[in-house]
Amino acid sequence: MLDAAAGGKNNFVADRDAVRRYDEAAPVTTAAARAVLAFLSRVIRHLAAGGVDQFVIVGSGVPSGLPPGRQLHDLAREASGRSDVRVLYVENDPMVLAYAQATIEPVTDLVRVVEGDLRQVEDLLGDRVVRTFVDWDRPVGLVLVSVPGLGDEEARHAIKCLCHAAAAGSYLALLQTTFDAIPDELLPAIGELLAMTLPGHVVRTRAESAALLEGLDLVEPGLVWVPEWRPDGRDEACAALPSASGNYGAVARVL
Repeated sequence: MLDAAAGGKNNFVADRDAVRRYDEAAPVTTAAARAVLAFLSRVIRHLAAGGVDQFVIVGSGVPSGLPPGRQLHDLAREASGRSDVRVLYVENDPMVLAYAQATIEPVTDLVRVVEGDLRQVEDLLGDRVVRTFVDWDRPVGLVLVSVPGLGDEEARHAIKCLCHAAAAGSYLALLQTTFDAIPDELLPAIGELLAMTLPGHVVRTRAESAALLEGLDLVEPGLVWVPEWRPDGRDEACAALPSASGNYGAVARVL
């Protein structure tokens, strides 16, 4: 759905239909999706330019709707100036998993796509590909897009386990959906659509989102609306009204 809203190609008719319904309820849906993907792109570019050369990206859906039609692993390599950057995608959607494994893995040895769920974070970290493809003794960029599907305790546990597994100098990026800025009159329609299209998806207030990152050293500007996280002028979606993105974002250092 995120990819469909941003104009990508890795989606299906059902995704596009769902996006159309969101647009009817809240016309900023497409702009919000672009703002989310722009945030993920900036995070990847920022970390790669800073020397991170391996990434674990959880729950992104492996989107293609990134200007100029790139995927996150392409952005990491471009920003780092290196061709040996490794990216591991973790997905629990069988359609996304099958598509990504069929279209990405055959053309590069530096990208892997594995089945995994942060609800079973110990099993994920024990997966053979996860253990061997990523060098956990070196810094890694952990990008969590699927935490909204976990309850607070599950999310805190998953983040704690991932940070414990990662070497010092690693980073953890978090994307979190919120209803904080949705007008009261739109809440019933948006809530109903969310329950129908993304059952189990957890929305959080800013305070609840901040609690997931408690104890971590946040990179400036901290936990903010995603268009406010280090804007670079490449994609101005929701720049005039950052809260219209409907998502908070943050990056923290793993000490």
